[in-house]
Amino acid sequence: MWTSRPDGGPDRLLTLADGVFAIAITLLVLDLYVPRGLEPDQYREALRRVLPDLGAYALSVAVLGSYWRDHRRIFRGVREVDGQVTSLSVLGLGVAALVPFPTRLLAEYGDRPVSVAVYAGAVAALGACHLAVAAVLAKRPWLRHDTPTEATTPLYLLDSATIVVVFLVTVPLVFVTGPWIMWLWLVLVPTKAYLGRRLQATS
Repeated sequence: MWTSRPDGGPDRLLTLADGVFAIAITLLVLDLYVPRGLEPDQYREALRRVLPDLGAYALSVAVLGSYWRDHRRIFRGVREVDGQVTSLSVLGLGVAALVPFPTRLLAEYGDRPVSVAVYAGAVAALGACHLAVAAVLAKRPWLRHDTPTEATTPLYLLDSATIVVVFLVTVPLVFVTGPWIMWLWLVLVPTKAYLGRRLQATS
């Protein structure tokens, strides 16, 4: 059984997270380019071909930016971390650093189910790590300050779990329905907006 032993404040972990998310977002943009010396027709074609890259880039920036914000929100009321919190956080940061790879697959081969499945699996894994960290901290009040935060509430955990479920469901469904199942991800927009308003109302 895992024993919780406080191991200092969360500052170093937050600094590491800031660096990992910043590097991951920076890596996303490296493949966005248009060759030099193109004729007008070639230039327009090159711009057309870069559109999927821009779409995948925008999606992954939104994903990574959202999880970076949530990571800081989770640790807002944390006074100390223990080994399990650190391990789960580092695991999540490892997945975050991997996101540029499935993003490239989605940009180059978005019409293939495997690419969509790999991307959805990566986002679901990232969300599962964040959910696990939030759940562990919610159950260990001795690691937190006395003032409760929204990240320790069941509603916040439900909000985090919604992302995991939606992306996880995509993995098997894409092999049945095809890549268009990516549109299912849009259901997260009104769902998170609703849960966000609920969280603000209860905080």
